[in-house]
Amino acid sequence: MRQVPDLLAVLQQIVRRAMAVVPHAPRGSLLLREGDRFAARALVGFDAPHGVSSRVPVGAVVEGGALGAAAPSDGAHASRIVDARAWYRTYLPFALEAGCGVPEGAGVLVAPIQLCGEPAGYLAIELATMESPDEERRATIEALAGTAGDALERHRLYDDKASAAQEIRLFERLLHAVGTTLELHDLIETIAHGIKSVQLDPSWDTVEIWLLDEDRVGDGPGLARGDLCARVYRAPASEPTTYFQNIRAGADSAARPLGVSIDWRTGHGGDGDGSQRALLDEAIGRRMSGIIVAPTDPESAEEAFRRAAERDIPVVVIDTPPIPGSRAPLYIGTDNVASGRLAAEVMKRLLPGGGVVASLGAVGLALNVRERVDGFWAAALGSNLTVLPTIPCDWDQEAGTRLATAALEGRPDVAGAFGAAADNGPSWGRAAQALGRAGDLKVVGFDLVARTVALLRQGAIHATIVQREDDMGFRAIETIHRMITRGVGPTLAELPPSRVLHTRVDCVTLEQTPWSTTLSDYLSLEAARRAASGNGGRSAPAASAIEVMMIGLPPPSCSVVEDQVAIPMRSLVRRAIVSGRPVVIDPAEGGADAALPAAHDGARTAIAVPMRGRGNVLGALVMSSARREACGACDVAFLVRVAGTVAIGVENARLLRRVSARSEELERANLQQAAMLQTIRELSSPVVPIADGILVMPVVGVMDAQRSSDFIASMLREIDAKRAHVVLIDVTGMAFVDATAASRLVEAAQAAALLGAEAVLVGIRPEVAQMMVRQGLDVGSMVTHANLASGFRHALSRVRRREAKRRR
Repeated sequence: MRQVPDLLAVLQQIVRRAMAVVPHAPRGSLLLREGDRFAARALVGFDAPHGVSSRVPVGAVVEGGALGAAAPSDGAHASRIVDARAWYRTYLPFALEAGCGVPEGAGVLVAPIQLCGEPAGYLAIELATMESPDEERRATIEALAGTAGDALERHRLYDDKASAAQEIRLFERLLHAVGTTLELHDLIETIAHGIKSVQLDPSWDTVEIWLLDEDRVGDGPGLARGDLCARVYRAPASEPTTYFQNIRAGADSAARPLGVSIDWRTGHGGDGDGSQRALLDEAIGRRMSGIIVAPTDPESAEEAFRRAAERDIPVVVIDTPPIPGSRAPLYIGTDNVASGRLAAEVMKRLLPGGGVVASLGAVGLALNVRERVDGFWAAALGSNLTVLPTIPCDWDQEAGTRLATAALEGRPDVAGAFGAAADNGPSWGRAAQALGRAGDLKVVGFDLVARTVALLRQGAIHATIVQREDDMGFRAIETIHRMITRGVGPTLAELPPSRVLHTRVDCVTLEQTPWSTTLSDYLSLEAARRAASGNGGRSAPAASAIEVMMIGLPPPSCSVVEDQVAIPMRSLVRRAIVSGRPVVIDPAEGGADAALPAAHDGARTAIAVPMRGRGNVLGALVMSSARREACGACDVAFLVRVAGTVAIGVENARLLRRVSARSEELERANLQQAAMLQTIRELSSPVVPIADGILVMPVVGVMDAQRSSDFIASMLREIDAKRAHVVLIDVTGMAFVDATAASRLVEAAQAAALLGAEAVLVGIRPEVAQMMVRQGLDVGSMVTHANLASGFRHALSRVRRREAKRRR
């Protein structure tokens, strides 16, 4: 058997070997049980068009009662001879319709295929007559049926491992989102596409979070009465890319121990606000310590790189290489040409006999995609692969699927397909599924989004080349930190002369091969790398002097649908919320009352899973599929775990929102209080000019340290502004005068004297005077008067004498 990650190819080999056992066998087939149907998964010798996938009920019985799902268990491994025409009429009717020339009296040797002791399908070899081959040949065919069962079991084991690893990956991402985001829009996207990559059989079409109004949150029975409304968040069909999120995660893990502060931005490739050009200008204008950028247009970014170099701001380019001779001193990223060559080598293994290969990618929009396609072409040159011109496509997966479907319909001879970017592999895989060519069309993708994981497990994508974008971000921060702290020259001296650091890629397949990593192992290793980079290193200093702007690309717009709906009394969601347990129904059945939005139209399976937090039901996770009975007990248990994690996220979001609102409220109150205190201080120590050269400053309340400082500052400011000669400090309104207050009044008088003004203390009440005498308080040389009137007369005489003296 060829060691390739291709179950269909293995099954076809088994059919060919079985046909070789019987002399002159014209046709062979292998049927597998899929749910409640049998599907033809390997056909040899049939003049059938691409995409034929005959499906018949599991209970179908060949005429004469020779074979069916209810076959006795004691004959589970024994092969049988059945009439060929009856067999084809029941299981492969297209064989008769296509005029394959099944002769009268021909038979079919049928060997059951077992998977873990359960019937899984049939290996069927056409014979010239109803006469059985000799025992040795018959035993060989039965052994090959056992080999098919082993291949299926091996495939299932790898799929189970991948499912478990992807489930762990999903919960890690959910817990990260729960701890870091307040936006339910981000959470629903993570949930929807994560669930779809873990649970393949249900084929979930619609995923929603229904959240009860906060004032109606409570226990189940308490929600049974009255009107209930919910805010519904529906995930978009398009999957959000996590590429730059992964780069940022790697950068953050490197920045923490190094004490680097990252100002993360995303910008489009045009001009004006929100563009990468504007962000580069801002970073240079702010004299950032360094800049890391994934340029949308390397050529137009070069002017900014030149200005940054003139200001000694190091620039590290990631993801897309700069132009030759760039002023950016370093590029860190994937070797895209080598990655494209690797993809072509994988395709050669998948198509050892050669064939026509199509490719899809944004070759006119992205240099890195163009380089991957160039590498693919270069490696395919001179081989038995015929590579068609690349079909231009942006990052819209739905549009890519339409283009891929049209390409396969227009060229039925296409045997392989290369997706040069993250969305392109899933586009080919989904097109192959729609046309019944999943597994038959050999697909090599790029990167590993959730839908790629699902299609790898389903056999619609055979391999994918995965970048290590988190390592890209990690190494970018490490390197630019060395440039900033040690200098660009010394740092470059330790790096390759090419000024290029290439991060690695991995070839990922579902099953183990000598040249690839299994999907389950890759997902586990990815989690381990993230944990190691996130936990290791020194603690960051309290304050960072190194600030780096990191500029990526904005994600494609994928809008989450948000709506406000009423929850009818006997609806699916109401029943789940009131009972506190998951409810699964078939909305198409007569008695089922789903009362779901139009997005669920046509569903044959719908489930609502209550989200419980701290004993209260917060809402429900609601999903639907067009498949009947799509949700089993294990699926429900998984969704209950997801709903529990989502409930934690909802509670955190609401708590943080309340804390944020309360913090803002307290901040506003503090500002109002500060303004009131300032007003009180200004009103309690006003400076009033009552005559030329004379000021009055009444003091009300207590003269504490802060007020004393404000009092003296205000007095000196007004003395200078009004050119005053006398200041009457009226202490009539002071609560008491102790030693501290007296010393502060003396300080005020001394400060006034330095500006050539005399401070006169007025308004000392009799009881205050007695207290001052008893305590031995002394106001020094300050002139004192019993009241403001006598003090004013004193001040007026002083001003007049000063004026008379000036006139002489």
